[in-house]
Amino acid sequence: MGEIKTESALAAERMKQYILKHLHEAITAKDVAAAAGYSQYHAARVFKGETGVSPFEYIRMERLTASARALRQGGHRVLDVALDFVFDSHEGFTRAFAKGFGISPKKYAARSRPDGWLIPIRYLKRAKDTREVPEMDRTAVIFTQILERPARRLILRRSKDAVDYFSYCEEVGCGVNNASEPWDILTKIKEALYEPVGLWLPENMRPEDTGVYAHGVEVPLNYGGSVPEGFDIVELPPCKMLVFQGEPYDDAHYQEHVFACMERIEGFNPEVYGYRWAPHLSPRMQLAPEGWRGYIEMRPVELMQ
Repeated sequence: MGEIKTESALAAERMKQYILKHLHEAITAKDVAAAAGYSQYHAARVFKGETGVSPFEYIRMERLTASARALRQGGHRVLDVALDFVFDSHEGFTRAFAKGFGISPKKYAARSRPDGWLIPIRYLKRAKDTREVPEMDRTAVIFTQILERPARRLILRRSKDAVDYFSYCEEVGCGVNNASEPWDILTKIKEALYEPVGLWLPENMRPEDTGVYAHGVEVPLNYGGSVPEGFDIVELPPCKMLVFQGEPYDDAHYQEHVFACMERIEGFNPEVYGYRWAPHLSPRMQLAPEGWRGYIEMRPVELMQ
């Protein structure tokens, strides 16, 4: 049975739906309260109680997010986007965008555009991090993207008890290219669909007495090649992967930047976009850290019902 929502939750949902339908129009406290069927004071209190933010903070968040999508589509002047989402001026929009996302709208629109959508994570996390992280501000801007993965197979070398890259390499041995020995073998599989990845395996893909972390590579569903000795091959269903990509960094300090990115990714809530984590569909994956492209991690998601 589905969860029975309270009246407050239903009222908050009515307010959110009204806001989303009127992002291009002026929205007043009276309008939001009318959508809930409450007084302005009670509506504001209920909304914040259910969402953690005030109605007007939510309106700004959704307008900034929608404006980022519009900028991604290309062909739009920053001023036009600002006015379209009811910002008073180019300057006001730029300040709000930069404060929310950590990047100016002009620079954001100029970034390369892989398939799918890209939204910075800094604003969407919303929680204020009061801890000081010296010299790591560049990694605070993490872009996200949804990619479709087809049904495929995964060739992997399991561990006995590794939980991360370092404990994995200690267990299986280091290779000739500063990675693991299994990694060197995986790079030679010509039929690979993508580059090798580090894996955090969910429980349904992890036999008893094996570790959480592994190295592997995805191959076509009809893969007919050999499986290297000591490796396993498992089938993965089609799924969506939420991709996180941090800013480029200096390779000499990769650990601190990678760890900062990973910490911020842990705080991300996919429900902002109507998704939820789906670890049963695929392992969590990390690409080899390369300073020129930033840290990249992928996690499986599915649409919320």
